[in-house]
Amino acid sequence: MSQIRHALSVKREDDFAKWYQEVISAADLAEESGVRGCMVIKPWGYGIWERIQRLMDDRIKAAGVSNCYFPLFIPLANFTREAEHVEGFAKEMAVVTHHRLIADGKGGLIPDPEAKLEEPLVVRPTSETIIGDAMARWVQSWRDLPLLTNQWANVVRWEMRTRMFLRTSEFLWQEGHTAHETREDALAETHRALEMYRACAEDDLALPVIAGEKPENERFPGAVETWSIEAMMQDGKALQAGTSHYLGTNFAHAAGIQFQDREGSQQYCHTTSWGVSTRMIGGVIMTHGDDDGLRVPPAIAPQQIVIIPMLREAPEDAELIAYCEDVRAALAATSALGERVRVLLDVKPGKAAAKRWDWVRKGAPVIIEVGPRDMAEGKIAVLRRDQLWNDANGKPAFTYPQHADFVAAAGGVLEAIQNGLYEEARARRDANITRGLTAWQAVVDHFEKGGRYPGWVEVEWAKPTGSALEAVVEKLKAVKLTIRNVPRGAQAASGACIFTGAPATERILVARAY
Repeated sequence: MSQIRHALSVKREDDFAKWYQEVISAADLAEESGVRGCMVIKPWGYGIWERIQRLMDDRIKAAGVSNCYFPLFIPLANFTREAEHVEGFAKEMAVVTHHRLIADGKGGLIPDPEAKLEEPLVVRPTSETIIGDAMARWVQSWRDLPLLTNQWANVVRWEMRTRMFLRTSEFLWQEGHTAHETREDALAETHRALEMYRACAEDDLALPVIAGEKPENERFPGAVETWSIEAMMQDGKALQAGTSHYLGTNFAHAAGIQFQDREGSQQYCHTTSWGVSTRMIGGVIMTHGDDDGLRVPPAIAPQQIVIIPMLREAPEDAELIAYCEDVRAALAATSALGERVRVLLDVKPGKAAAKRWDWVRKGAPVIIEVGPRDMAEGKIAVLRRDQLWNDANGKPAFTYPQHADFVAAAGGVLEAIQNGLYEEARARRDANITRGLTAWQAVVDHFEKGGRYPGWVEVEWAKPTGSALEAVVEKLKAVKLTIRNVPRGAQAASGACIFTGAPATERILVARAY
């Protein structure tokens, strides 16, 4: 077999962090903005986010949740009402203190001392407090419940260490906020949102996840329960891909969200919040990318099939483009994964091979090249991004079907790519979850001596709280580990707590994480 020359200069196994950054650049997903911790999301990257947004929004609306919008600026007083909440976000808050600039006499600008705000405004880190104010106005009676809202927005959390898509000072997300009559109704909504996230991650992003409850120390500030979906990246680290929180009546008390119940008494609402963000794109990169760039699951690909005519800047080009347009129109009339196939005819100037590798790096699921000879024979050259290399000769693995035959098969091909990416990632995850370790030192040895990518470990614990939990957290922190979640539907605990030796009550996943 010939030596394969991959499209990226860095391999995953050599430097995973550097490889990740190169994929973002080579796939033309995003770039640095000049503002620390903020990024410019480029058309292909934003197109992926739009697909995720569209598919998620359909699921949100199907559950009876309505979209709305709330202000970017939140009065500081809103946060001080909920002590635990503000403590959790205080170190990450960006604060506006002035509303005007003036010249400093040296050619620069400074805040005008005369334009200081009476009350500082926090740039939205999350919206529980300001949405709580609205809910207090909107809810008067049990007849107003449940109140189900969602917003698509940007938020700002001033991160010290940033990485594009994974941890940025500004990012895009959706945040659902709901209010309910009873604890049971609110918990049902918490779990509905969690299941929605699981289904979207697995069915749309081909991202296998484990859903479960976060331990007490990992709860959202002010929440009673926090649930998450956790995905394993190719380097074995965990990525929290979405969270759903049962907030009890904590925020209702802080914001005064009360209603008259069916017996005429005043009660506080039980509330929830839940969200996913552009972090999911980082998860797609690190789960599906390879040494040639990104591989985009067809369900979230802005363009599922890209057609590249082999143009020669000659009069015959017009006939070739017309032939390719016929192929494009025929493909666009077919369906895959419940929607019309998205097809792009790439007629930009440039050599076909160079354009092909651009689309390989971007991860378009199917790339088609068409030359004059193909046109004469009624054929097309088809390259599947998930099956890029032909092991026999080390060259890109094209097939050459009649174009009508491929049009008939295209929907099935895209669905096979979607399912194949999921199964590949699921098999890798399942093969890298270690069970059966019953001593803390064995866990330490696993992560420190178990190779470059040790994956996750499932262990049993007694669910300690207070100072006992703090001691566990410090023990984990010393070896750069965290508890990811208590897997939903996990086998019952049967042994001793790996941290305290007390009878275990549940199983947890422990991992290094992003």
